[in-house]
Amino acid sequence: MTSPQPISPSLPSPPSQKQLWKAAIKLPMYSVAVMPILMGTAIAYGETGQINGGILSGFLTGAIAILAWINLSNDVFDADTGIDRNKAHSIVNLTQNKSLIFWLSLGCLGVGILSIVAITYWVQDWRILGLVLGACFLGYTYQGPPFRLGYLGLGEPICFVTFGPMAIAAAIYSQSATLTPQFWAIATLLGLTTTLILYCSHFHQEADDLAAGKRSPIVRLGTARGADLLTFSVILFGLSIPIGVGLGLLPLATLFTLLSLPIGVGLVRHVRANHDQPERVQNCKFIAIKLHFWSGLLLILGVLLPTS
Repeated sequence: MTSPQPISPSLPSPPSQKQLWKAAIKLPMYSVAVMPILMGTAIAYGETGQINGGILSGFLTGAIAILAWINLSNDVFDADTGIDRNKAHSIVNLTQNKSLIFWLSLGCLGVGILSIVAITYWVQDWRILGLVLGACFLGYTYQGPPFRLGYLGLGEPICFVTFGPMAIAAAIYSQSATLTPQFWAIATLLGLTTTLILYCSHFHQEADDLAAGKRSPIVRLGTARGADLLTFSVILFGLSIPIGVGLGLLPLATLFTLLSLPIGVGLVRHVRANHDQPERVQNCKFIAIKLHFWSGLLLILGVLLPTS
């Protein structure tokens, strides 16, 4: 009588090239570029009662092109340090042509800057170009040599400033409006949810970041304390909205933004349950993108709705 043979567990099939390219393009991530422009335009509309559609379209084009530059150039810079050697969906790894991706990234940057120059000339407000160039410089310092501030754990402050106050202020100025106290409160909220996307991207990369000498917040804190900080950040986001309304810094209708909190709760629960399991936690940044997108849309709705 023969003894039964043990059944080998089936291994998950490797991702297809189509799946890898979909992950490399990061299409959902472009809401990070779109949302601050829509937010700034909404704030300007609340002040002036007008929107210049041509400027809005040009700004969206420029913002998307600049974010494409950031994504592509970051893949190039990460290839230089070797931190992406295990990242199958890196564009550089997929194409095996770092030089091509580098020049493609510069082309995207050129399109983006030209769009902003055209808008600046159109409205004759050079603060717009100054803010965007400043944001681009900070974006470069995140991964670009010789700065590589992301390797020092400074990526989150850079993300907060560039995709929060700087981008929204430039969009407001492009519609010939001015900054109000409302702007600072809204920019803080959007900057926070944008920063959570970058923060969540570190959980599954702790080992690779540590091996490459990248002192990301998760490397510094560990995944457990990192999950605690995420929990605090989502609670802070939820509390800031009614507090902002109570202090008169946010319109009453922005309370609708609280409808996005179940996404934040789901994000916290997912990360707390899987923070030390890279294969399970790696999708948390997409939940963070979902929180950013829906909270941003609801915040815009709250800005646009009449207050009386």
